[in-house]
Amino acid sequence: MSENKLARQEKSDDRFQALLSNANASRAISQAVEGTIGPKGLDIMMVDRFGDVVISNDGVTILKLIEVNHPAARMIINTARAQQSEVGDGTTTATIIAAALVSEGMEQVLKGVPVTRVIEGIEQGIAAALNLVKKQSRAVESLDDKVLFNIAEVAGRGKRDLARLVIKGAQLVGKKKLLDRDYKFADAVVARELAPSQVFRGVLLNKEPVNKDMPAVLENPLILVIDDALGPEEIEREAMKSESGFQYYLQARANYEENLRKIPELGVKMIVADRGIDDMAEEFLTDAGIMAVQRVSSREIEKLCQHTAARKIKRNGLNRDLDSLKGYLGKARMVKVDEKLQHIYVYDGGGESWTTVLIGAATEEVVEERERMAKDAAAAVQAAVQGGVVPGGGATEVWLAAHMEEVSRELEGMASFGVNCVKEALLKPFSCLISNAGFNPLEKLGDVVVAQRKNGSDSIGIDCEKGKLMDMMRQGIVDPTPVKIHAIKAAGEVAVAILRINTIIKMKNDPEQPESTENWD
Repeated sequence: MSENKLARQEKSDDRFQALLSNANASRAISQAVEGTIGPKGLDIMMVDRFGDVVISNDGVTILKLIEVNHPAARMIINTARAQQSEVGDGTTTATIIAAALVSEGMEQVLKGVPVTRVIEGIEQGIAAALNLVKKQSRAVESLDDKVLFNIAEVAGRGKRDLARLVIKGAQLVGKKKLLDRDYKFADAVVARELAPSQVFRGVLLNKEPVNKDMPAVLENPLILVIDDALGPEEIEREAMKSESGFQYYLQARANYEENLRKIPELGVKMIVADRGIDDMAEEFLTDAGIMAVQRVSSREIEKLCQHTAARKIKRNGLNRDLDSLKGYLGKARMVKVDEKLQHIYVYDGGGESWTTVLIGAATEEVVEERERMAKDAAAAVQAAVQGGVVPGGGATEVWLAAHMEEVSRELEGMASFGVNCVKEALLKPFSCLISNAGFNPLEKLGDVVVAQRKNGSDSIGIDCEKGKLMDMMRQGIVDPTPVKIHAIKAAGEVAVAILRINTIIKMKNDPEQPESTENWD
């Protein structure tokens, strides 16, 4: 063999090796979550090096905790995280479709189809699928629609109590606010150990007052939010050794004491600080009958400010006159301390309406899990209100796959092989779901394809309990359209990005870092 032919052969082998490596890594990630999809999906146990165990069937939770070295696998995991961040659900579906696209694309390339033609076909197939989903979407007209409860229940892993709370919260929030793209309903969900599950207008602060001598209940209080520590200006020890420095310290101290006296003059009954409150302020505020709360998280402070119309102020801002300071105050109908659960309720603020969905948990170990499930349910409900719904249970994917044949026939050249990759990838979630339910995927797929074609319907699927054909829309088994759209779009984008990789080259390590021992083959 000539040197030129040998070089071309080695280059081709490198390209195929990269493709095989990426496909195998993608398949491994998909296999980690395939067994969790659907109503009959099982849990995954993850164990760290210390023996700590996490059991979950939530796709993004599993992908966040799984140990991964391969770059292509990380790309798919990052896609799942983006899916969770954007629409709060559909991570497992996006992962399975993405991995299947890479695997099917690899098969076509190994058969001799140029990778550029495969990519072209995948992009056109994904675009066609997205258009079809949008056309088939059904709008949710009312928050009383029973389909929303079903969506919340499915996204909440079958927890009906969580679904009821989420729907009650959605109804309290109102459709107008749920349609606001800047509002995230999932942010309204919080979980606390031993707390009574409830929905109320207001916000929850996961803190107690600085001491128990402060009032536990406030009616119609004015609220001051300090985005700082409440204490005198800090002066370095070296500066205080000089006469001028010591005089500056005394003046700063006097200014601070004067600013403290302004607080009761303003009529303030509650102070919330994101940092500490010093002893002088604590004693003064206690004597004045003012509730003070320190080291509140920035996230909770943002909610509090929105709900009460309070404006954050730095401690030096207290140097302003009383009339100026009044513009920074917020208000609420009531503030109540729960000493047993160590948190504070702020009800009916004077600013933006805010609803809190409080999820109770029996033990500390399940708090995070219940909060995650409720947040998923809230995100799915909001997505359905904003973008409508499509049939669930894999029925939509089967229907889309059937239409990929029409798209393929309209294309010229070898790009049609890429469209076929989309067709096979779309069928993968349905096959996993049916397999997890204990039925033969090929048999049930054939039944669904025939029934959908015969009835001209995209909503016919399989009852995972009985294995019989079932109309998903009539049974209320649906998926939010934005979740489906984002999953298919994200899967297509990451699959194309992976298929474009021609060679994997390890970058030179930082001289200060030890050489990596990862093996990506």
